[in-house]
Amino acid sequence: MKIRRILATAVAAAVTTPVVFLSAGPAFADTPKPTTSKGATAQQDDLDGPDFEELERLEAAVAAAEQKVEDLKAEREQVKNDLLAGNLGKEVVEELAAAEGAVADAKAARTAAEAVLTAAKEALTAIEADATATPEQKTAAAEAVTTAEAEVAKAVAAATAADERLARATTAWNDARVALAQKGSLLAEDIKAAEQELADAEAAVDAFWEDKGDFEECVEDGAVRSTLTGPKSITIGSSANFSLTVKNTSDRDLDSVRSYLFAAQLPESWEDIDDEDPDLDRYFDIDWKTAANPKWTELDFQDDAIELGAIGKGGKVDVTLRLTVDEDAPAGEGIAFTTGEYENEDGSCGISEQYAEVEFDIVEPSEEPEPEETASPSPSPSTSTPAPAATSGHTPQGGSSHTPVTTGGELAATGSSDALPQVAAAAGAALVLGAGAVFVARRRKVNA
Repeated sequence: MKIRRILATAVAAAVTTPVVFLSAGPAFADTPKPTTSKGATAQQDDLDGPDFEELERLEAAVAAAEQKVEDLKAEREQVKNDLLAGNLGKEVVEELAAAEGAVADAKAARTAAEAVLTAAKEALTAIEADATATPEQKTAAAEAVTTAEAEVAKAVAAATAADERLARATTAWNDARVALAQKGSLLAEDIKAAEQELADAEAAVDAFWEDKGDFEECVEDGAVRSTLTGPKSITIGSSANFSLTVKNTSDRDLDSVRSYLFAAQLPESWEDIDDEDPDLDRYFDIDWKTAANPKWTELDFQDDAIELGAIGKGGKVDVTLRLTVDEDAPAGEGIAFTTGEYENEDGSCGISEQYAEVEFDIVEPSEEPEPEETASPSPSPSTSTPAPAATSGHTPQGGSSHTPVTTGGELAATGSSDALPQVAAAAGAALVLGAGAVFVARRRKVNA
């Protein structure tokens, strides 16, 4: 499972529906995790040979079921669009159009023939009433009437044939539409069945892990606190360093601590955000290093967390982050979030209820201001701490530390653009929520 993508999706979802995340309760206080007497990581290490192959098979079944559901939904959506657009097959559509044209032509031809017949009859009547008309003239007028009557008869027959053709074409069009609608209904049933297959496949993975040991609850607490600071701006096509400090504020040593980080570039308007695929992190690359890991390590947004190892009671780890902005990134505003988690050899684990954020401008090379860094204030002590009130001015760029909060159903203001203030709070809350989800995924993931 791509755990970084889960986290990115959680934050991106908050960008498009922030109130939902801020109105959510504690993130994952009831998040279960597998545990054994040998510690948290031993369970994964035991998965080799047949067990590992079985897990791979079960996860492949989940992936296949997910793809099947996605494909069926896409096919049903295409059916819906075809119905709305009248895309019922080239032959059916073209024949209906041709039949409608033939009816129109036949009607026009019949009207013209009837007009000729009317004129011929009027001419015959006039000649018959003319005492000076010769027998030849009268004969010619009578023949003209006969010829016109034959043409009208042909036109009537052609119109009848055209009407019959149109009736057949219309029937074929209606039949095709009914068939397409029936296909949509059948696809709905197929989707329902595929979703059940997916649920069964996911249940099989859960059952696999349940067979490996008992489950206990992870907690959401303040054991891990993060502080994030950085520059007020980053020039497009360049890199800038950020500072992350992760502290153990619990009353015990933590055996394994990790941090999650997500950076997002914000569009100028909410309308520019693609709800289906926000992809707000596409312009960033992040590397990290610590005293214990002095070489730059790339942070893959798909899979990685920043592994900090053990942190003793009251201890901390300082992390240097290098955020690189792609050359094709647009100028605008950016924001980065971080939160942490821990697990211990005795099986206990937790997800931080707190997150830290830092806001920055993404500027063109010619617009680069003087470097400036703003320190992050101390982490807020609880989720009930009130958010800062909105002002008409611009909140200073730099780091801050938050817990998810609501203010009378509205989002707390933390910035100045039309998107950044709400994303700052909403995506931070989603980061905590997402971290809980990826924690479980990560604990269940087998390192091949």
